[in-house]
Amino acid sequence: MDKKSYLLITGASSGIGREIAVQLSEHYPIIIHGRDKERLQQTLDNCNPNREHLIWEYDLKDIDSLEDTFTQFLSDNNCIVNSFVHSAGYVKLLPLKMASADWFRKSFDIQVIAAALLIKVLIKKKVNAGELKNIVFISSINSKFGVKALSAYSASKAAVDGLMRTLAVELAPAVRVNSVLPGGIRTAMTEYLYADKELIERMDETYPLGQGNVKDICGAVKFLLSEDARWITGQQLVVDGGRTINVTG
Repeated sequence: MDKKSYLLITGASSGIGREIAVQLSEHYPIIIHGRDKERLQQTLDNCNPNREHLIWEYDLKDIDSLEDTFTQFLSDNNCIVNSFVHSAGYVKLLPLKMASADWFRKSFDIQVIAAALLIKVLIKKKVNAGELKNIVFISSINSKFGVKALSAYSASKAAVDGLMRTLAVELAPAVRVNSVLPGGIRTAMTEYLYADKELIERMDETYPLGQGNVKDICGAVKFLLSEDARWITGQQLVVDGGRTINVTG
């Protein structure tokens, strides 16, 4: 039996990853990844029911078993992956004086190492039949600019973009690799930040186009996965309502 081709989206149980899965399920069969089965089912319930989608429940902090587990998942479901969107992330405000090695390790394991290992599996011809064509990392404008108390998150996102640029060269011409760098987006993971009214007021003042939402990020991802972006690789696509060019804020 021929293997069916899918778009893999990590971190699809909430926030940006969930919205990407829901929006792109109109165009692709999706492998919906996350570590909470109930929330993954909620994402699936909102996806296009006319396409066959799969759920992969796995905690990306467990990087030691990641390659074997993912390989087995692909085999068990007789599927291959032609596009990969890495949206899984971890963010927590913490000044460096309170930081620990485990805190840094968690950020890098989920956002950098897990992504690299998944791609390692997907470029194996025996596993994925050379079908991988597109990779999009969900990075952050924090990979380019400093933010207090986000050292682990910002450093790991900078590493994501470094990985993206290297793989864009290493995997060409077979695979295109790019990053989307969102500005401040209100999601379940960042909701606690928005309890600060001063932060909201500051964002209203410093984002020339106003605050964005998860759908703004989906449009950028959809573009980079499409044939309209066929000659684009190794790029950081900033989607931040103009925040990073607003030197007055």
